[in-house]
Amino acid sequence: MSMHFSVLASGSTGNAIYVETEEHSFLVDAGFSGKQIEGLFSQIDRKIESLSGILVTHEHSDHIKGIGVLARKYQLPVYANEKTWQAMDGLVGEIPVGQKFVFGMESVKGFGSLSIESFGVSHDAAEPMFYAFHHGEKKFVVITDTGYVSERVKGIISNADMYVFESNHDVQMLRMGRYPWNIKRRILSDVGHVSNEDAALAMGDVAGDKTKRFYLAHLSLDNNMKDLARMSVSQTLQSRGIVVGEQFDLYDTDPKIPTPLTLV
Repeated sequence: MSMHFSVLASGSTGNAIYVETEEHSFLVDAGFSGKQIEGLFSQIDRKIESLSGILVTHEHSDHIKGIGVLARKYQLPVYANEKTWQAMDGLVGEIPVGQKFVFGMESVKGFGSLSIESFGVSHDAAEPMFYAFHHGEKKFVVITDTGYVSERVKGIISNADMYVFESNHDVQMLRMGRYPWNIKRRILSDVGHVSNEDAALAMGDVAGDKTKRFYLAHLSLDNNMKDLARMSVSQTLQSRGIVVGEQFDLYDTDPKIPTPLTLV
């Protein structure tokens, strides 16, 4: 049994993550135009028409921009919770009723040997949620777009083999940057995005004996940099006695270039 994934692209301009097993494959969010996502799929040598469905995390445009186009063009099932479906009304165009499925908060759906578990996060959307993929003994977690990681969420996502984990901003870059104060306050709030340091603290809490990799995701183009995120996360973890490269490794994601298709 095997499960692979690729972070097709991640950042403040758009997000899309591909997950596959031998039987099924899913796209988590589609925050780019249909044409851009087709280009990303070609880079990992996969076909959109082979997808089992699209899993939606929340209704912000950097996560749903291409959902309607892909669903209509490729007749794909789309899964989201009821409040997210309501919030997407008018944002993704018409999706045929037979392709619209409700994936409830804090629930599990089975697709053959793959189980997908949803969990809620703290973000300024209608009812934002992310996903843990369980396949045999393997566990893969996607969690971005959250102002903080609660103890409840830590319990759900703990000891995964690999994570795609938000490391959105450097606090000093954000505070000194060009954003108006109301936007800064929103990002820094409990319903905004986690900083590099707060991400590292949560990573230290959830990493277990199985954990091999964290992919730092949803980096702000204006308020973060790959090297800075990696350094900040590594230093914060080290202050807690966790040495990157020994317990687990850190990997980058990119706003335009997919990560290699990776075995979980």
